[in-house]
Amino acid sequence: MNMEIDWLLDYNPVLLALGATLFTWFVTALGSAMVFFFKSINKKVLNSMLGFAAGVMIAASFWSLLKPAIEMSEANGTTSWMPAVVGFLAGGAFLFMVDKILPHLHMGLSTDKAEGIKTTWQRSVLLVLAITLHNIPEGLAVGVAFGALANNPDAGMLAGAIVLAIGIGLQNFPEGAAVSIPLRREGFSRLKAFNYGQLSGIVEPIAGVIGAYLVLTITPLLPYALSFAAGAMIFVVVEELIPESQTGNETDLSTIGAMLGFATMMFLDVALG
Repeated sequence: MNMEIDWLLDYNPVLLALGATLFTWFVTALGSAMVFFFKSINKKVLNSMLGFAAGVMIAASFWSLLKPAIEMSEANGTTSWMPAVVGFLAGGAFLFMVDKILPHLHMGLSTDKAEGIKTTWQRSVLLVLAITLHNIPEGLAVGVAFGALANNPDAGMLAGAIVLAIGIGLQNFPEGAAVSIPLRREGFSRLKAFNYGQLSGIVEPIAGVIGAYLVLTITPLLPYALSFAAGAMIFVVVEELIPESQTGNETDLSTIGAMLGFATMMFLDVALG
């Protein structure tokens, strides 16, 4: 795989990050398009999908982000664990603050259960913002991974970034469906539910470009940036995806989904990266 993608190293890492995150957004849109074929989604299927997404994000956080951050720190002669720990906790703290500030509402809850700053925004906007919050660290992770090419422009690093984008895109498909189909069930038209679903993923190209640009501008930031993205993703998994996937009487399927998601991402990263 490495020899086949060498030609991509000639491109600006920010442009590569943009292209990769546009791909992850496109897969989100494909998932959202399922609303044109289904009006509702079985709770067990939804839980399995969310569990799968959680597993992918957990695996990506380590194999694609934390592990490279530790290896880079060791190669630079710095304390190997310092950037990983500091960046990881900073990423979690950032998402914690955003979670407390950004108005959003999780599926199945009434508007009085909305989190963040109190607002009179419509329920549909609050629902989409909840999923948008999930997608910020995903886009950031892909952007940082491609931005790392400026410091280490080799085929192995590029392959790892591509695999990360594929993994994030893979879990974006069920996430897109998990947004649009419940919105349809709540009374939205199919087109409106689709638009809101795909719109939740548009933040990924924005976060991706910002992440890549910051890494290019401040090279020593790279191990911290990789760990920051990992911390933000794990926060989303623990705070949102796992609890939402465990609702209802049947939790085994969501657990199996998480295991399969982790195994899939681990395979992609280790075998293809």
